[in-house]
Amino acid sequence: MLKLINIELYKIFTQKRSYIGLAAILVIVLVAQGAMLWEGQAMHEFITKNLSDAFFMYGNLVNGYLISFLVLNFLWVHVPLLVVIVTGDIFSGEAQSGTFRLLLTRPVSRSGLVTAKFIAGIVYTFVLMIFFAIISLGISLIWFGKGDLMVIFNSVSILPEDDLLWRFILAYVYGFIGMTAIAALSMLFSAMANNSLGPILTTMAIIILFTMISSFNLSIFAAIQPFLITSYLDSWQLVFSFEVDTGQIIFDASVLLLHILVFYFITLVYFNRKDILT
Repeated sequence: MLKLINIELYKIFTQKRSYIGLAAILVIVLVAQGAMLWEGQAMHEFITKNLSDAFFMYGNLVNGYLISFLVLNFLWVHVPLLVVIVTGDIFSGEAQSGTFRLLLTRPVSRSGLVTAKFIAGIVYTFVLMIFFAIISLGISLIWFGKGDLMVIFNSVSILPEDDLLWRFILAYVYGFIGMTAIAALSMLFSAMANNSLGPILTTMAIIILFTMISSFNLSIFAAIQPFLITSYLDSWQLVFSFEVDTGQIIFDASVLLLHILVFYFITLVYFNRKDILT
């Protein structure tokens, strides 16, 4: 199995498309950080102008932690597409190139092949998220320095500097679980297709549709929202509550992990029954 996983990882990391995600993250995050560095004073005034009457503020409010928190919000807009570009091709690319029949003539079980591809897809997602964390948090702290984090959700919370690093680590871990769920969904569609474009577009269309349904607080959608993967993707924000709801975070992460397992087993069953014609 380990050899099979290494082969799948080699396939992924020798493709040029695998580095599109890394390059895109680098450009997007650096552009965002550069713009915030350039407009740092204006951002400080924007943040404080509506709160200066109620709070006495001092210190470095526009700091690396605030910039990283803002950049984290890009995760749900850009990173899913970057993940799907690679994982949506992981099965369908082989079908399109006609290598499945040759591959399966070797002593390789279909279940083992599916498992190896899933693990390789998860490893790629992990690499993407680690790179995202290093670029967004590391460079932000270098450029903007440290300081307390002001978070505005339903209320204003000031999180002290010495209480932030573990929160960001947990947020990135949660983000990795969410992106892995999206990767698993795209690999499911990839196993059902014979070209790469279909799974990529289908996955993104579903994510966009589910995000819209999850975002609308309407009674017509209330019954299905708990079953949608997108209803749990933004729960990383709970990490930055003054009182962290650990139980809710664990529950939401468990739902995402359940989605991953369901997508994996559906893929396993489908691929084991699929007629390989290419």
